[in-house]
Amino acid sequence: MSFKKLIEPLKDTILHKGFDEPLALQKQILSKIKGGANLFVIAPKDSGKTTSLVISVIQKLKNAFEDAPRALIFVKDKQTALDLELEFNTFKRGTDLRVYCAYEEQNIDHQRDEIYVGTDIVIATPKRLNKLFYLNGINLNKLQICIIEDAEFLFSNNNFAEVTRIPESINKCQYLVFTTTFDSRFQRWQDSFMYNAEVVKLK
Repeated sequence: MSFKKLIEPLKDTILHKGFDEPLALQKQILSKIKGGANLFVIAPKDSGKTTSLVISVIQKLKNAFEDAPRALIFVKDKQTALDLELEFNTFKRGTDLRVYCAYEEQNIDHQRDEIYVGTDIVIATPKRLNKLFYLNGINLNKLQICIIEDAEFLFSNNNFAEVTRIPESINKCQYLVFTTTFDSRFQRWQDSFMYNAEVVKLK
């Protein structure tokens, strides 16, 4: 998919940043994500995975809508969440999309209140997201897309089990997993909520 097919604010931001055409990875996956496919995206570091993620979410959501989040992104830790939030804030200029970070170091009661006010995109660590969810601190009934960024972190500290619990508790949505290598443990997801998911490896 070319950048010309993106919404105007996003296209303007990309051109302002000097990106003339999509990277090789973006050429492979942007149109697939736009079409609603579930994907395992396998590519090395610095290949454009994070930028692809951000562009895809903004393109899908376009603008703020109601109060419940429509995109959920699992990340390793607080710093990763804050870095990703900065990336979103750069690319979402010209839209009114709302981004919120949820991680362990914050007061959970404050998080519940802030999320209740309304957000479109939630970036969260697995343990904090699950705690919020089971305390009825976040409504995932409107979720359209669920993403795992740099998924290698899943295989430590029980993160894999924490992330797996969410699809078991929500309505159907689109799933994207970004990783540098495909782990055999992902087979469990392919047999359940990511059934028929496509594995895309950077050529």
